Parts: sequence; C-alpha cells; structure tokens
Amino acid sequence: MQYKIRHTTEYRYQETVSTGHNRLCLVPLNLPEQKCLSSTVTIDPTPDELTYRTDFFGNTLLFISIYKEHGQLEIESESLVDRKDPILAGRALSSPVFWNDVKDHVSGRVDEYADVIQYTLPSIHVPCSEEIRKFAWDCFPEDATLWSGCQALMQKIHRAIEFKPGFTTVNTPVESVLKSRKGVCQDLAHLMIACLRNVGLPARYVSGYIETMPPPGKEKLVGSDASHAWVAVYFPEIGWVEFDPTNNLVPSHKHITVGFGRDYFDVAPIKGIIFSSGKQNIAVKVDVNPVE
Repeated sequence: MQYKIRHTTEYRYQETVSTGHNRLCLVPLNLPEQKCLSSTVTIDPTPDELTYRTDFFGNTLLFISIYKEHGQLEIESESLVDRKDPILAGRALSSPVFWNDVKDHVSGRVDEYADVIQYTLPSIHVPCSEEIRKFAWDCFPEDATLWSGCQALMQKIHRAIEFKPGFTTVNTPVESVLKSRKGVCQDLAHLMIACLRNVGLPARYVSGYIETMPPPGKEKLVGSDASHAWVAVYFPEIGWVEFDPTNNLVPSHKHITVGFGRDYFDVAPIKGIIFSSGKQNIAVKVDVNPVE
C-alpha cells in the first residue's frame, strides 16, 4: 500500500524572532517493510543554513537555522511511502520464549546486546518507578511468554488510560499520566515502555503516522490524521516487534514509521530554540491518504 503524507506546522510569534534553530524529524525511514519513495520539506522563510544528518538511531534529521527577522514559520513535509504489513509479529506470536528468559538473556550478554540494553535503561521521559512496576507486574506471571505479557500489558493500558487530547503536554511525567488515567498516544507509549523497562525488558519509542478512517457515512476531515506513537519490544532471534497501546492492536501497513529512539525526546517531529520574547501559537495538520 502506498501513502501520501503531508505534515504542516505553522508557528505565529507574538514578537519578532531574530534567530531560530530547529531540528526536524519528519522523513519516513527505509525499513524491510517500508520504503520512502520521496520526501520534500518546504520551509518559509527560507533557512540560511540547512543540513541533513543521520542520527545515532538511524533516523533522518534536518537541522535548519534562520538568521533573518520573522514573525511566523511554516514547515511542510510531503512524503510518498510504500508500506507492507510487518512480518515479525507473526513470528513473535508463535514464539515460546518466556519473558523472564528474555530479561536474563539480554542482561547476561552485555557485549552481544549493547544496542539493545540501552532500551532497558531510564531516559528523559521514562523513569525508574516502583509504582509503574507494580502497575505492570500482574501482566508478567512467571509462566508468561514475552508475547502474552506484552499483549496483556497493551490491553491493560488501553483499558486504564482514557485518550484525551489536550489533557497533557510533552513534558507531563508518565507517573502523572498513570495517576490521572488520561493522556494521548505519546503518553500511552511512554507508559508501556516504562512498564516494560521497569520489569527488565527492552522497549523503544516509535514515532510516525497512522491512517485513520472516519465513521461509516462520514467524510474524512482534512487534518484529521495526526502524528502517532507506539512501542517496539525486542524479541531475541526475531527482532523488534511493535505494539500500539492507544488502539490496542499490533501495527499494520497503516502505521508509517518516521523514527525510533529511547522516548519522545529523541524523535520529536520539530524542536528547537528561538531568540524572541512573547508567546507563540502553533497549528499542526497531518494528512495520511492512500494512493489509488
């Protein structure tokens, strides 16, 4: 399935900005089940400096700097992606490996799993927490396979946390999300990752998009799609297997991956600094449309 993705972000500044630096993570990845056929990023005003780089995790980043005075900033990314259904989930489903064995296997082979072990450690948005560990613990009885434990945890989070846009911000601690039982996809992903890491399992944050379908008989609204976040868990001898706690499902060809890292901080679509005073207003629209 091919998808055309348009991601538009508009900043309106209360006071003139003299200088701005931003890091963009908007280009879909090339993966065994996903190919980015084309991608363009249009920026107004035109940056004085623009550099593409590949980060530590393999994500494509764009760094821009604007030194001219400006009162607004518009960033539009357009991509064409060919996406297939992941095949690793089927192998993970039939895997008999127990979650405790995975924990011991990874932690006991530091040299072999150096790239994986980093995803068992705390990060900016994923803390060590006894409260979070207790929340996750009943999903991982001694006789649970890694697959059954992850499925149980995904379902528990989906039931426990109400999806409520605007209730949290990018800086809301995951413990607060657990206490309030409200959040958005980023929060549910962080909570699932925190649960997994606090029981000793490697989990990483996946950022991207998902095709959303309108209710029967309703037209699809422009901008109704949004940036999305889900989770990948490491299965030895299989690889990274994905789970979407927001929708309580295993990701399919409708999930388009832009980047992955330890948490949101590593793959925020846009982040940076500006030299100005006053407030700013941000408007974001994302459209994910299948190509006929």
